[in-house]
Amino acid sequence: MSFSSQPVTVLAPATVANVVCGFDVLGFALAEPADEMQLRLTEQPGVVITHEDDFGLPTEPARNVAGAALLAMLRAVPEEVGVAIHIRKTIRPGSGIGSSAASAAGAVVGLNALLGNRFSQPELVHYAMYGEEVASGARHADNIAPAIYGGVTLIRATLPSPDVVPLDAPPLFVTVVHPQIEIKTADARRILRQEVPLRDAIRQWGNVGGLVAGLLQHDYALIGRSLEDVVVEPVRSILIPGFAEVKDGSRVAGALGGGISGSGPALFMLSQDEATARAVENVMHATYQRLGLDYHTYVTTIHPTGCQVSSESAAGPESR
Repeated sequence: MSFSSQPVTVLAPATVANVVCGFDVLGFALAEPADEMQLRLTEQPGVVITHEDDFGLPTEPARNVAGAALLAMLRAVPEEVGVAIHIRKTIRPGSGIGSSAASAAGAVVGLNALLGNRFSQPELVHYAMYGEEVASGARHADNIAPAIYGGVTLIRATLPSPDVVPLDAPPLFVTVVHPQIEIKTADARRILRQEVPLRDAIRQWGNVGGLVAGLLQHDYALIGRSLEDVVVEPVRSILIPGFAEVKDGSRVAGALGGGISGSGPALFMLSQDEATARAVENVMHATYQRLGLDYHTYVTTIHPTGCQVSSESAAGPESR
């Protein structure tokens, strides 16, 4: 097996998980923002982590999402090798746009490049999920898969191994608002109902099927009708100030629909064109200025390729 003697740089995108009705099974990558990390192999086995931010994230590998993913991947490598990773995060932890997934996905994609791209994309998802377990207590892939594959992904199953289905989506603009409050994924999962009435489950299955069909058929009207969540959103939305105002106002402005990004507090809205996406951003501005909450907004698109690796000697991630 070949190694890269040169360090690599990885850009790991933010992601939107759940996509309203697809709790834990749907997600897509954002063109911005993205985390940047540099990785290099070391002769000393293990993982060494440094951070270039003020988020206070742990550097002990087993307690760090990137570190846990790298440790899991290194266990599958027969050679005695280690890795040093330097992370510059721009995706704020607890934002709801896949901060932990970007760290874990970017780490395993970078290590894979250093190792000669010996692991497949499903295997990379498997190892990165160890990082998500550190962050949320659950080994879910709805942020990890789009961060690695790019575009929109359906996670049909994670056991016994990840079964990820890339979905061909039409051009879509995404408007994201991140109120400057933090909602921890583990806490947001803890408040969810453990049982769902059959009538709600049937309605939710119809929406998931409709959303997938709408994406594949490039049917914007069907996408809009299917962006409805009767299971998770009614519970989690109470944690997010301005949720109803943003959602209702965005629809009036012409958005196809949207909702909570991941576990929140970020909200996202999908639009067919940039002008509508900008009008939706104005709704978000007005809402959070009225509420007196600090916030950030992004008007962006769906990232087609996911994590990107750059170096003179390491090729991009392999899909096989």
